[in-house]
Amino acid sequence: MLRDHLGCPVSGADAPTLRILDDFIEGFLAYETRAEGVIAGADRNPDCALVNVYAGFLWMLLEAPDANLSAAKYLRAAERGFAAVTPREQLNIALLRAWSLDDLDSALRICERISDEFPRDLTVVKLQQYLEFNRGNAPGMLRAALKVLESNAGVAYAHGMAAFAFEQCHLLEEAADAAHTALMLKPKEPWAQHALAHVYLTRGQIDAGAEFLEGRAATWTGLNSFMSTHLWWHLALFYLSQGRGARVIELYDRHCWGVAKSYSQDQIGAVSLLARIEFAGFDVGPRWRELGEHLAVRAADTVQPFLTLQYLYGLAKAGRAEADALLATVRRQARCAPEFTRAAWREAALPAAEGMYAHANGDHDAAWEHLGAALPRLAAVGGSHAQRDLFAQVLLDAAIRSGRFTAAQHLLESRRATDPDGVPVNEALATVYARLGLPQIAARAQARAARTRARHQIEA
Repeated sequence: MLRDHLGCPVSGADAPTLRILDDFIEGFLAYETRAEGVIAGADRNPDCALVNVYAGFLWMLLEAPDANLSAAKYLRAAERGFAAVTPREQLNIALLRAWSLDDLDSALRICERISDEFPRDLTVVKLQQYLEFNRGNAPGMLRAALKVLESNAGVAYAHGMAAFAFEQCHLLEEAADAAHTALMLKPKEPWAQHALAHVYLTRGQIDAGAEFLEGRAATWTGLNSFMSTHLWWHLALFYLSQGRGARVIELYDRHCWGVAKSYSQDQIGAVSLLARIEFAGFDVGPRWRELGEHLAVRAADTVQPFLTLQYLYGLAKAGRAEADALLATVRRQARCAPEFTRAAWREAALPAAEGMYAHANGDHDAAWEHLGAALPRLAAVGGSHAQRDLFAQVLLDAAIRSGRFTAAQHLLESRRATDPDGVPVNEALATVYARLGLPQIAARAQARAARTRARHQIEA
């Protein structure tokens, strides 16, 4: 029996099919476009269960309302040979079945069993981390990675998975160590680069973070649209802190939007970055309207609450009627979602949706009330710390625009603890302290912003 490049046995595969499987496995772990060849490979190999399972996984990762329908064809092909395949492959088939039925509780239990019995199946470990990430379970992500790390000590991707999980658990030293281990094994490993970007951002090491990503950008080749746009998105966050608004808008236009305009992750990255550009005081021109045209198909999309919240904000900022339809859908979802996700929709996503919609429509009092209720629970909707910071920035903007300057001062000084020299945070502090009758402290904040601008040769 043939084995994939991680040493796992594969049934029903010839040498060309094994190359397709290996391209999927490593392409999936490395966020590379070569993983996409598994769809055509499955169409040519209906009798190979695993290649069809992987095709089904890829469709589910599209994060679209009809993804399970697209995956169903491949699930049926895989199930036809269920009795003749290995126990690991049978469990992979069961995982696809549970995931496509939105039975995430069962899917996670199957992931646990696979990694217990077959720790070299890193595709499943990565999927387990993905599912845990989408429900805000960072310790679950870390358990999944650490459980198999010894069995995959020489595999860069395993250390990259551990690095990001450590970071999401606020274990920054461990995250940096794991990321550096991954990069020693494979300098191009994008998830380890991404984890280090998070570490730099969380520590407030803005200039070092920008320098690190700039130095790695030449390795961002062959990546899928999510990984490519997301690494540039992280670089844009560092540039925003440095006050380099024109450069950020250039990154948005050249690298962060336009690669795959119909894909969920590209869309929410664009929404989040446009909002942050505006909060930093820069004009985004007609970009909301153009983005809204691509978000219009999301009017009933509740595949994941984290995604839905950003679709909603983008649609509302674009002034599209689909925003009203999506908000109504979120209200229904809060009542009718499957039990596994219902609390996240009801307690976090719904008040956040009301707040995001209110802010986009200029009702800053309502935005403050709804988002203030949502933020303590918002981890349950998924997303990373850096991504969920969008909602905190919307809340902060609502505080300032509704005249809640005492609350805004508290929020801003908390932000400054991890971004001490950032231009947007210090300029906002200057405005708030002036409104609070503290001109000397306002002047200090303005001076910090001016020094950062001067360091990067940016005129006010």
